Amino acid sequence: MSNPSKGWRWGPFTMRVPFLHTRLLWPEFLQGVFVSTATGLALVPVLETYFGMNFEQAVTCSMLYGMLITSSLYLFGEPFAPGWNTPALPLVLAFVIAGYADPVQRFQAMTAMSLLFAGLVIVLGISGLGTRLMRWLPPTLRAGIILGAAFAAFKKVFIDDADRFLLQQPISTTLACAVCLILVFSAPFQLLKQRHRSLRWIASLGLLPGFIVAAIVGPLVGEVHYDIQWAWLLPPVSETVAKMSPFSIGWPSPGVFLEAIPLVLIAYVIQFGDIVTGTEVLREARASRTDDPVDIDIRRSHLALGIRNAISALVAPFFTTQGMLWTGVHVVVVQRWKEGPRSMPTLNSGLISYYVMGLPLIYFLLPLLTGLRPLLGIALALTLILTGFACAYIAMAIPKTNASRGTALLIGAVLAMFPPWIGLTAGLAASMMLVGRERDPLAVVSAEPSDSH
Repeated sequence: MSNPSKGWRWGPFTMRVPFLHTRLLWPEFLQGVFVSTATGLALVPVLETYFGMNFEQAVTCSMLYGMLITSSLYLFGEPFAPGWNTPALPLVLAFVIAGYADPVQRFQAMTAMSLLFAGLVIVLGISGLGTRLMRWLPPTLRAGIILGAAFAAFKKVFIDDADRFLLQQPISTTLACAVCLILVFSAPFQLLKQRHRSLRWIASLGLLPGFIVAAIVGPLVGEVHYDIQWAWLLPPVSETVAKMSPFSIGWPSPGVFLEAIPLVLIAYVIQFGDIVTGTEVLREARASRTDDPVDIDIRRSHLALGIRNAISALVAPFFTTQGMLWTGVHVVVVQRWKEGPRSMPTLNSGLISYYVMGLPLIYFLLPLLTGLRPLLGIALALTLILTGFACAYIAMAIPKTNASRGTALLIGAVLAMFPPWIGLTAGLAASMMLVGRERDPLAVVSAEPSDSH
């Protein structure tokens, strides 16, 4: 039965059509056009170098990944800002590039991983095991997992890829991150914002002001060089899909599926941390917006995630591009949603404006695509820094005792430095030995959909 003001129900999901079920919010729309596009194009050099794609085909791949990501919001009705499973991406690329010699084999390996992952999360969703796992997770371990994501994000920017983020464009990257951190999280700035309407408007743009500062300062200091091409781009969808779909290049062998199992399990452990983080962000914020109930259903989230990965495996296989959460964007949108109906009437309007009304439109605009090309690293660094900061403040609010705080810090460090299974096993052991048994079920997690669709 449809509800025109909320969306159309189909099975456990809710379909929402832009402009019919949600409003266009310009701050989120502008961020989606520039920041999300630049971040989404970050895989273009990888696709060109290792997967045999030219620039137009690589951009088409990014468009297909983006359309599947946005379906999480408008087709499945999820309350999370979707994104890549970013921490798993370096592991996947290392496995695929080192283990397979040519683009066809590499895309077949991506197909195998995406299908295995889809099967795993769908089984967990149908059985309800994903929901029970979320309810069982001790608060200290939950905080440690989120802190691990924070440490991993900072580690990637400041240590692992420092030459890319800080050495190539240090001034632009630093200014972009500083501006965004002040606008989104600074307590003194929040006080100023209450007194000055212009500052409220600037803050409402979230990630965009920092991105604009980098785009202006970068050329002045010689860190950014634009090569804008003035034309329309008609994405070559059919020829791009033909170069990577298993229906045209062949299916992976059973051996490839067997080799992919460990990475799939690791990816789910990391994805589980994103589910925990996204849930905690909404849990902390929803007390401020009782006028706009948010339905969090972990079973439905697993099913939607599995379907997206299955479709990706058949059409545009690139494992880890179909994840549950883009933490930086999720936090920015939820922060503005918390301010009340005048800032954001509904969470769905904010999320859909950011994604659906921005991402699918710009892949035809070659001037925008080529203009954003030198800013791809800055956009990725910006989202990682905001992700780390947001994860840190969310995680540190969960522990209630000194022992729990110290243990959460230890778990986060271990998860950031060691492989996920080692980190998770050590974290569980540390939680049980140092803190003991805890009871703090996630009230926002329900096995069945609530009445708030």
